[in-house]
Amino acid sequence: MRTSIIASSLLALAQAFYIPGFSYKAYRDGDTIPLLVNKVYSDYSELQYAFTELPFVCPPTGRIRAGRLTSGTSLNLNLGEVLRGDRIVVSDYELIMGVDEEARYLCSRTIDLDGMHRAKELIREGYVAEWIVDNLPGATSFQTTDKSRKYYAAGFKIGDETKLGPGGPVEYLINNHVTLVIRYRNAPGKDGEKGKKVIVGFEVFPRSITVDGRNESGLPANIEGDHEPLVLVPRANSTNSTGDETQPTTLTIPYTYSVYWREDDRLEWQNRWDMYFAAQDDSANVHWLAILNSLVICGLLTAGLSVVLTRTIRSDIGGLQDAAGTKATPKRKTASPKREKSNLLGPLADLDTENLEVDEDDNEDVAAWKLLHGDVFRAPAYSGLLAPLVGSGMQLLYMTFGLLVLGILGVLNPSFRGGYVSVGVGLFVFAGIFSGYFSARLYKTFGGQMWQKNVVITAAFVPGLLFATVFILNLFVWIQASSTALPFGTLIALVLLWLFVQLPLVYVGSWFGFERMGAYTQPIRPNAIPRQIPEQRWFIRSVRRYLLAGLMPFMVIFVELMFVVKSLWVDKTTYYYAFGFTGIVSALLAVTVVEAALVSTYLLLCLENYHWWWHSFAIGSSSSIWVYAYLIYCYFAKLHISGFLSSTLFFVYGFLACAVYALLTGTIGFLAAYTFVRRIYGTIKVD
Repeated sequence: MRTSIIASSLLALAQAFYIPGFSYKAYRDGDTIPLLVNKVYSDYSELQYAFTELPFVCPPTGRIRAGRLTSGTSLNLNLGEVLRGDRIVVSDYELIMGVDEEARYLCSRTIDLDGMHRAKELIREGYVAEWIVDNLPGATSFQTTDKSRKYYAAGFKIGDETKLGPGGPVEYLINNHVTLVIRYRNAPGKDGEKGKKVIVGFEVFPRSITVDGRNESGLPANIEGDHEPLVLVPRANSTNSTGDETQPTTLTIPYTYSVYWREDDRLEWQNRWDMYFAAQDDSANVHWLAILNSLVICGLLTAGLSVVLTRTIRSDIGGLQDAAGTKATPKRKTASPKREKSNLLGPLADLDTENLEVDEDDNEDVAAWKLLHGDVFRAPAYSGLLAPLVGSGMQLLYMTFGLLVLGILGVLNPSFRGGYVSVGVGLFVFAGIFSGYFSARLYKTFGGQMWQKNVVITAAFVPGLLFATVFILNLFVWIQASSTALPFGTLIALVLLWLFVQLPLVYVGSWFGFERMGAYTQPIRPNAIPRQIPEQRWFIRSVRRYLLAGLMPFMVIFVELMFVVKSLWVDKTTYYYAFGFTGIVSALLAVTVVEAALVSTYLLLCLENYHWWWHSFAIGSSSSIWVYAYLIYCYFAKLHISGFLSSTLFFVYGFLACAVYALLTGTIGFLAAYTFVRRIYGTIKVD
């Protein structure tokens, strides 16, 4: 009996648990479905505003109840939703499954001149509203250029501007009537057999209808047909005592809506988001061409790396072996410890050089990079900063890998609103243990002793800079009453998350890495006196080395970056969802960064320069310069962002994104160079 009760309870719990993108909600005819209002946003501004806080819309009254939700209730949001500016509230719009409403009155809102000016400003800047039904954003429908398909763009315009004749004044029309078309089909499985239905589409058609010609209930006499629009700032229509025309100081806006339910069996529930991606499907061939271009670039680098490094190093080692074999007086050989061969260098992994001895005094037979054996593992300048940077880069590397895997598997999808950011923050905080581990071991390798200090720097450097920048920008955004600003409670929660979760994880990882694992064992101990570095070639001294080294990785991601920028800033009403393409391009990017770092490090060593630590990190991160330059180009050539604050947000947030990208790719370049240097110096024993 108990077993059956427990099984029934678990089954009910499983049916009640909703996983966005995997679980569906089924409705019966007559069920009340909540319509959620979220925010308004624009291509011309980085500021978003909560829909219910606008002075010219109908505020929720609490009179509509849909299941457990009452109109006016604010939904609990995850961290990602808060960070993206969502403010989701249950509205007074009443939707009853299967029941059409030709016209229904919502409310009348009287606004003053300030309210009219605010509405006029938002309409002029092209703001659109986001409403939600069954986790689907209300969409404006469009036809493809050949009119063969329909696709959706999330959001709908809150108003329009029109010009009265050539050279005439501009009037602003507010959309005070919406026609809601909700598409549904029978639910899959047993729910469909019971008559339940699922929602597969949500379209919004806004209109502007004048106040004149309405009945006592506030509805137009005939909702269909053409109507005079409702002008937001009407022309003067009265005179004062002196005969001058006066401008109205208030305006009453009646809001109405229509609801139509339409059955649509052409679209399965699990594919209902495809309508939002129909425009992206047209660019699938471009994605594949971009991947082909990336493969060509990566292949050329791979071929060059194989030819240059393999043949050159084999030639160097072959020359050293010949020099060692022609010595008149054999040297005493000391057995070197057996080291595990790395697969990083491909053909070089098979070189048998364990017992090779070369006298450094015989310089004519020694390769240039071989002369640095006593300095190549010398601790770099500012090593106390490099170790935390590499540790934080490892933290980002684990986070990025986790997001890509979850995205490719479909766990992160558009229906999981804010999931990408929420899961990313969670993975980043959890990966603090890896950050502390790698940072502490590298810190001890550089000779550091105060590992507790390194813990604080590692845990606070990157999150601290990000938090400080966002907090300062938030002060300006708060003044604008924008939902883009993070609530004070969210800021406190982030601080507590860092203090009580990430910091302890970094401490545990650092303790284990520093005390238990210890420093990385270097193949060669540095000399007591640093070697003098000869004068370097122009391409090593110049900043152009970083621009040239970063160009190849940038070319690999350029096309995909173009789609990301277009999705985030040009077409804010379109969702970007191409984890498969992103995963492939990310893998090619990592390979390209590794190869660029290896070639650049080898050239540096051949010039007898042992300052490769920071060099490899900078080479790996150098493509971020091109990425930020592309963002600047997009701002002036492609984007419509206007206003000082919006422009500041764009450039600062773009810089932070490029800095995080630089930290990630710089760490990849550093790890590749470190593995490479350990390999080539570890397989050759020098007296």
